[in-house]
Amino acid sequence: MIEHIGGELRVHAMELDDVEIIHVMELRNYDYPWTSGIVRDCIVSGYECMKLMHDDEIIGYYVLQIAANEAHLLNICIDKPWRAKGFALQLLRIAMRSAAMQQAAELFLEVRPSNKRAIKLYEGVGFNEIGCRPNYYDAKQGREDAIVMALYLQV
Repeated sequence: MIEHIGGELRVHAMELDDVEIIHVMELRNYDYPWTSGIVRDCIVSGYECMKLMHDDEIIGYYVLQIAANEAHLLNICIDKPWRAKGFALQLLRIAMRSAAMQQAAELFLEVRPSNKRAIKLYEGVGFNEIGCRPNYYDAKQGREDAIVMALYLQV
């Protein structure tokens, strides 16, 4: 349930004009952010890049890759000032519905073991741990593994 904050919430496709705003959000929210080039490449490559808008402000986004009846959630973010209000769950559910509507049978993602809030969110909607990618992420103390999670979608 989204906390009532007033204003209008909408989800729209990212545009190239959004790249720098998304990159600033990456810098604000992650120790190891995506570069603006990665964000741009995702849009240009045709990945599903969606932004969550509150009135005229981008407050979150996700990047979803769909191929061969599988979907991969590459990134999902709610900007720090907007966290703990239910937006991450709402945005995740939108991504899940979109993947299912595009005939994806499974949705995969990787998450840092240290990101307990994200793991709780994913488990709460039915994701299960299916594997580990050793030394997947940059970390302050060298490298950090990635937990691989999957969700079977209702198609």
